[in-house]
Amino acid sequence: MDDEVGNRKKGIGVLEQRQKRAIVERMRGEYPTSVVCEVLEYGRSNLYYQAREVGDESSIKAAIMDVAGRYPKYGYRRITRQLQREGHQVNHKRVARLMGEMGLCSKVVKRRQRTTNSNHQFRRYANLVIELVIERPDQVWVGDITYIRLQQEFVYLAVLMDVFTRSIRGWHLARSMEVNLTITALKKGLQRHRPEIHHSDQGVQYAASEYVELLKEAGARISMAAVGEAWQNGYAERLMRTIKEEEVDLSEYRNFAEAYEQIGTFLEEVYSKKRIHSSLGYLTPSEYETEWNEQQNKEYDIKEESP
Repeated sequence: MDDEVGNRKKGIGVLEQRQKRAIVERMRGEYPTSVVCEVLEYGRSNLYYQAREVGDESSIKAAIMDVAGRYPKYGYRRITRQLQREGHQVNHKRVARLMGEMGLCSKVVKRRQRTTNSNHQFRRYANLVIELVIERPDQVWVGDITYIRLQQEFVYLAVLMDVFTRSIRGWHLARSMEVNLTITALKKGLQRHRPEIHHSDQGVQYAASEYVELLKEAGARISMAAVGEAWQNGYAERLMRTIKEEEVDLSEYRNFAEAYEQIGTFLEEVYSKKRIHSSLGYLTPSEYETEWNEQQNKEYDIKEESP
């Protein structure tokens, strides 16, 4: 008898946990759950834990859908960080698994080509940032221009970004790619900040005398990427791709005024204050710049107090 029971237990021991759970679920209507669990050597707590986990995952899936709706191009790592910021106890492996189950995979969007007019007689400047270590705000600004299709016309967006904090320093949307487009964006940026270096491609809008004079008056050095080497202005290229993928491609602007308002909201509110960046330790540009400034102030106070 003992041998028979022992052999049965050996056979039961071979069963995987999921098989035991299936047997318990099937037999718990005919026999007491405690008896079935004891025979199968299956902990009753597993039943309640797994039931709770399913419920938890339903709420997490809903939270994932909410974040993915707000930030359509976030991958599983950024979504994980955003969920953690909102109080959810999750790790990236769990989020990746759930996103896979939900079919949430970011589509690769083919990059649109933009032609830079480098055929001009203005001075061309050397690339000052190609090996530069960027370690403080406003050390380097990068600028770029892209086009946006409306229902009846094309319009053009110029943006200036601080590389260290990823903060948007200036932007402007216009119906023309003339130099006034970039000048207006620059003037907006110079109202509150001054770059040490301004980096861009060699397009005529950035090389024009009026634009260059504004930079020199602000005390900025001028840096330019080599013609045909888009990677040398990679920060600006990635910024424009993000703007296209996370705002422009998801919107249908009825007119210029609507495009101006929505793009402005994205740049000033979403990108700068809500969108987390992996390169910033999963902080927003606004948070990162605030923390950096606070740290600098603390270090300054310590130096002042030291004998």
